[in-house]
Amino acid sequence: MIQQKSAAVVEMTGANKVIEAMKQIGVETVFGYPGGAILPIYDALYQSGIRHVLTRHEQAAIHAAEGYAKATGRVGTVIATSGPGATNLVTGIADAYMDSVPIVVITGQVATPFIGTDAFQEVDVIGITAPVTKYSMQARTAEELPDLLAEAYRIASAGRQGPVLLDIPKDIASTLCKYPPSAPVQQSPARTAPHMDAGQLEAIRRAIAEAKQPLLYIGGGIVSGNASAELRRFAQETGIPVCSTLMGLGAYPPDDPLFLGMLGMHGTYAANMAVYHCDLLLACGVRFDDRVTGKLERFSPQSKKIHIDIDPSELGKIVPVEYSLACDVKEALQALLHPSPTPDCEQWRNQVLQWAQEYPLSYDQEHSGQLKPQFVIDLLSTVTEGRAIVTTEVGQHQMWAAHFYRAREPRTFLTSGGLGTMGFGFPAAIGAQIAKPESTVVCIAGDASFQMNIQELQTIAERNIPVKVFIINNRFLGMVRQWQEMFYENRLSESQISGPDFVKVAEAYGVKGLRAETVAEAERVIHEALAHPGPVVVDFLVEAGENVFPMVPPGKANSELIVRGWEE
Repeated sequence: MIQQKSAAVVEMTGANKVIEAMKQIGVETVFGYPGGAILPIYDALYQSGIRHVLTRHEQAAIHAAEGYAKATGRVGTVIATSGPGATNLVTGIADAYMDSVPIVVITGQVATPFIGTDAFQEVDVIGITAPVTKYSMQARTAEELPDLLAEAYRIASAGRQGPVLLDIPKDIASTLCKYPPSAPVQQSPARTAPHMDAGQLEAIRRAIAEAKQPLLYIGGGIVSGNASAELRRFAQETGIPVCSTLMGLGAYPPDDPLFLGMLGMHGTYAANMAVYHCDLLLACGVRFDDRVTGKLERFSPQSKKIHIDIDPSELGKIVPVEYSLACDVKEALQALLHPSPTPDCEQWRNQVLQWAQEYPLSYDQEHSGQLKPQFVIDLLSTVTEGRAIVTTEVGQHQMWAAHFYRAREPRTFLTSGGLGTMGFGFPAAIGAQIAKPESTVVCIAGDASFQMNIQELQTIAERNIPVKVFIINNRFLGMVRQWQEMFYENRLSESQISGPDFVKVAEAYGVKGLRAETVAEAERVIHEALAHPGPVVVDFLVEAGENVFPMVPPGKANSELIVRGWEE
């Protein structure tokens, strides 16, 4: 409700103030699901000009907002009601927190007189989400809503990015108050990254120049910090080999001779051996996750370590380092480029190249009687030339995608890293496709993960969102089965699953469905799916017992990885 009071001032509800503030901030798209406590916001959203994407579950809404944010670098926005609406967002909030994704979450709340009375659909969403948000706040007056909203977007995008929650009681959203439309939304000055320490910077430059076996270890901070161009130039000017975390894939050209692939539990032989044997480890935009380090006391034991990250709390948190910079990684790499250190490491480059040639990522489709999952993803990469936006669910297919989909640009390989959230990939693909309508967007899913948010087939059907879903269907909880086979004496406890006919399910929603069981069928349906102008679901029936290798067994050092098979 908006009432004209004078030429300079109007009276509007708190909800209308929220929408007007969104417009000033530049929000164009929101994802969400309405309900009782958030209805004033939805009423204000009606005919506002802001695009709202209705998902069929709140968890899908927030994952879609994550996909939007990851694909663009802009803040994603999600709206949900109180109670179960808010609690259904918690997994996505935690996912965004772990992977440093900028999201603003707006939740409805029961009216202020009922807060604390266990009213219908009341939960303490601030208390529930406090551990997994950068900041959570609840509106107390309608007048403060525009500034609270501006603060939410600022905090979400400043420094190390992440989710921010704004909880709005229903009576606050419905209250009429004055709003001068010409007044800009007040934003606090952005908190920038700390300035680089000149002494540390010079010490780092000397350490790099003196190294004989240096290695660049890059992560998601390179992508979120928009530092890919600086990274590429730095690596090529210094000649230092590069390995990446799962979240850093796409930040460095996959076909460059200096690139060794992913490191860690399912990293390449070359990457893991390089980490183990390097004498200088230059870690940029990473947090030394346990899936990267393996047995911590044997992680890169011979190296001096340099850690550059925008979050000071990460420096030295897991792995002691000799040098550190708490700053924007883009600025740090720019500074190191003037002048670039020139380590004498040609012999080292030859060594890591030899490791890569001796133990490449591989699979044997030619002698297999069944469709290999690696072949499907490898073929997708070849057909798209690595230029599609790929999202993944979580499981074996995620690791095969990391190995065999060769993403050529940042923000084109979108996955759930820190939380490992099944159900992320499909709605994230929806968000990415809406953000990048001109791009080909493919979700690589497992048959189990896809069913976590399968209801979003209705979302892509009704809006004709041309997402292509490639289901790597092995009729198992694949990674669970692999661990049970390798470490639990093949006791397959509740890991074998039966799924629906995905083609029929897709068609029931009005989405094109395809299936492939052979190499020839896979080649045909990939081209057919990518050529189709609307959404497509492709069910690839792959070899059920295929395992992900390389693999570092639990409790082992990365140098003790199993390269090609458990029997080895």
